[in-house]
Amino acid sequence: MDRVGADFYRVVSQMKTKLSMKPLILQIPIVDHDGFYGLVDIVSQKAVYWEEKTLGTAFREEEIPEEYRKLADGYRSEMLETLAEFDEDIFESYFGEIAIPADEIKSVIRKGTVNLHFFPVLCGAALKNMGVQKLLDAVLDYLPSPADLPPVVGLNPETSKDEGRQPSIDAPFSALLFKAQTDPHLGLIYYMRVYSGKVEGGDKVRVYPPDRVDRVSRLLLMHANKREETKSLTVGEIGVVTGIRECKTGYTLCSLKHPIAFESMRFPEPVIFVSLEPKTRMDDAKLDDTLRYLQIEDPTFKVRTDEETSQRIVSGMGELHLEIIVERLKREFGVECHVSRPQVSYRETICSTVTSEGRFIKQTGGRGHYGVVKLRIEPTERGRGISIVNKLKEGVIPKPFVPAIEQGVREQAEVGVHFGYPVIDIQVTILDGQHHPIDSSDLDFKVAAQIALRGAFEKGEPTLLEPIMSLEIIVPQNYLGDVINDINSRKGRILSVETNKQEKIIEASLALAKSFGYATDLRSITQGHGIHTMQFSHYEPKEEKEETI
Repeated sequence: MDRVGADFYRVVSQMKTKLSMKPLILQIPIVDHDGFYGLVDIVSQKAVYWEEKTLGTAFREEEIPEEYRKLADGYRSEMLETLAEFDEDIFESYFGEIAIPADEIKSVIRKGTVNLHFFPVLCGAALKNMGVQKLLDAVLDYLPSPADLPPVVGLNPETSKDEGRQPSIDAPFSALLFKAQTDPHLGLIYYMRVYSGKVEGGDKVRVYPPDRVDRVSRLLLMHANKREETKSLTVGEIGVVTGIRECKTGYTLCSLKHPIAFESMRFPEPVIFVSLEPKTRMDDAKLDDTLRYLQIEDPTFKVRTDEETSQRIVSGMGELHLEIIVERLKREFGVECHVSRPQVSYRETICSTVTSEGRFIKQTGGRGHYGVVKLRIEPTERGRGISIVNKLKEGVIPKPFVPAIEQGVREQAEVGVHFGYPVIDIQVTILDGQHHPIDSSDLDFKVAAQIALRGAFEKGEPTLLEPIMSLEIIVPQNYLGDVINDINSRKGRILSVETNKQEKIIEASLALAKSFGYATDLRSITQGHGIHTMQFSHYEPKEEKEETI
């Protein structure tokens, strides 16, 4: 609530219109000309204030101010009417004008929240810790504990069947690593959530997906920037594990005798890249090690070496993302870098369905090469990536060679075909092929598949796709025209313009290539009064022919 342009009631309205959900307002903000400084708790019917000097650690409860009494009564009636739809006791008490205890109200709110009938809405300001205590109370009062939910489900790697884990200390140990971090004293540490059982320092655990056995060195409980060593972590706890070999976000830890692998997290592909070079040769090796650690911490950050120029190419989700990475290299690791101008990570696809045959047949003095693959390539909807369908008839190509065909398609798609950018949003169907009982090998079918894919792209109307960013801009009303003109000059699209008091909220979409330096330009246009948020939205065909690198 301390953000410029924050409007509690507008956000509640957006929950209904944009998310199609039923908000249940449990707090309303108390604001004045200086901004947010308290809230009205609808359930307890008290006003809560935080002292500025205590940074949110101390608060006091008072009677609701007279100017907020009518508004609070209205939202309390709305809250009780919503609860009455789901609970007969509340219905009878509310319409019988009988006082309802706060504990009974909380019980019904919890029941409705767990069943997703409605969604409690609270307010606060994290920077000054205002509202944090009430938020934590609400987590305990309304959100489901693991015991209220079905058992968490994962895949047993040994049987390839789904298995459940009860949230019980008696169940076999299982946990999910959800964050990796570099600690200056401990090296790589991993945050994990324990879903079942118990783990102690010194225990051996299985790690998936690499399927290896590691020994847990130390277990820690983290309290903001403080840590506390503990002998064990049990079901429901969130803690830190050290000593295990290098892992990634989304890995599963489990007991040796009862393996399970939870579903990994999926992350969007980077859309922007720059080249990095250390300012001194002494930092060269240090930069490589540091970038490796940052990749482990942040799954949306990628590093590769250009084979032709030997440059380090780092990719991320936006200009700000890469700026933060470069600043962290300097501040936390003491490595200063030269940074190139950001470049756009384009993609390519085809616009029509084509069938192509790839033939890799070579006869030499000894064993030859023989692989023939026939593929159908067709475009799919945006965001589908690459899917491969096997429609081979029995015996046309031996089954052991089929994975090589898929590998060939994916490897060729990764390096690009027509424009040299990764291929996305196609479906590849393996239709037919030929093999030789002696000369055929995995390599032959892999190369044949790559030849078929390249041939299909030449006939399938290849097109370049560029990343499109979604943009929300909040500006004072008198700068609206200038900001819209600037978006239009960048060939962006204005999706909507809303009014919020004296400010305008502009929703727009803009090609990433046109968004470089936008933060600086917006500050200049609005004399520092405009703010914006930008995030990747989707890929769409590039309309104009521009030089791409």
